[in-house]
Amino acid sequence: MIRHLFSKAALAPLLLGATVTAQAATWEIDPEDSTVIFKYSYSDTPYQGEFKNIQATFEIDPLSPSDCKIDVLIPIIDLEVGDEETESYMFDIELFDVDQFPTATFTADQCELTGVDSFTAKGMLTIRDQTQPMDFPFELSIDGTRFNLTSEVTVQRLDFGVGQGYFANTSAIPNEVVIEVDVYADIVQ
Repeated sequence: MIRHLFSKAALAPLLLGATVTAQAATWEIDPEDSTVIFKYSYSDTPYQGEFKNIQATFEIDPLSPSDCKIDVLIPIIDLEVGDEETESYMFDIELFDVDQFPTATFTADQCELTGVDSFTAKGMLTIRDQTQPMDFPFELSIDGTRFNLTSEVTVQRLDFGVGQGYFANTSAIPNEVVIEVDVYADIVQ
């Protein structure tokens, strides 16, 4: 009886530790290890760029995913495509219009568990002051105080006004833009 009681007492700190790490935590993006790539085509030639210097916080409890909270701020001026002329077009009034709309945001306050480590965040994406609902499916793997979130979503650029004048024509630049997310985040202490 005493041995049984002692073994339960010895296991209590381990169980408590497991409970603490499984509860909701606030995570902050590690921008150095994270990538958010966008893929598009122009005249049937594929191109890609990267959103840099993203700020993001995540409140995720894997045991109660419906209570998640995700806040992402994307500084459009920091996007890179590897070509100054192309970047200049993207920053111009007919595409992102960074003088008027320097950032894009994604916010979500509800997630659904869709698999063992798969979730869908129900949120709102804002680009060029145009806000649209967005389902953001993602895979999440947690390793201690760090997680890796991966996703691929398709955004209709014209829904957000990204494409005015010449760039509204989808024959040269299709409406679909694929976003690939590979984000690492650490628990905020």
